[in-house]
Amino acid sequence: MPDDRLPENISETVSVPLSTEALRHFTDALAAATTAEAAYDALCALTKATVGAKLFTVMTVDMTAMLACRTYTDDPENYPTSGTKPIEMNDWFEIVHGQHRSFVANTLEEIDQVFPDAELIGALGCGSVINLPVLIGSELAATINILHEPGYYTEARVEAAKALLTLPAMATLAFARQL
Repeated sequence: MPDDRLPENISETVSVPLSTEALRHFTDALAAATTAEAAYDALCALTKATVGAKLFTVMTVDMTAMLACRTYTDDPENYPTSGTKPIEMNDWFEIVHGQHRSFVANTLEEIDQVFPDAELIGALGCGSVINLPVLIGSELAATINILHEPGYYTEARVEAAKALLTLPAMATLAFARQL
């Protein structure tokens, strides 16, 4: 019996038993987490098990100071978690912050239009991205940044990411803020 809460075409991307198992592992890992990194590790594992990712990062935002900070990465050598960077008012900002929609690009050319590190992204074997906004109190609090090979994030995978990761991302961020 299909799960009515998931997109119709999710079976093209991930099986419901797999997503249920991955969510169970995420729930257990988040419940056992004692650090923000452990919580983000659980979200990263859920993302890789359900939607797929070669690179996974989390950027938190401080809209008052107009700064973004990478608070988690699964590739600290290429994408460290140190420092902040100014938030740029561009098309990406309007989509993710203004409209609270996911930004999706499936080619390096599209990525290069909004991210200055497109060359590094390509060198890591990535060429597609989903930036999933995480809202807390109706305000953008972070983005979950999921990257994979060019063309990977089909419409079905994007819908699966929204359906399967939005609530776990909110829970993870809320947990990490409490530490």
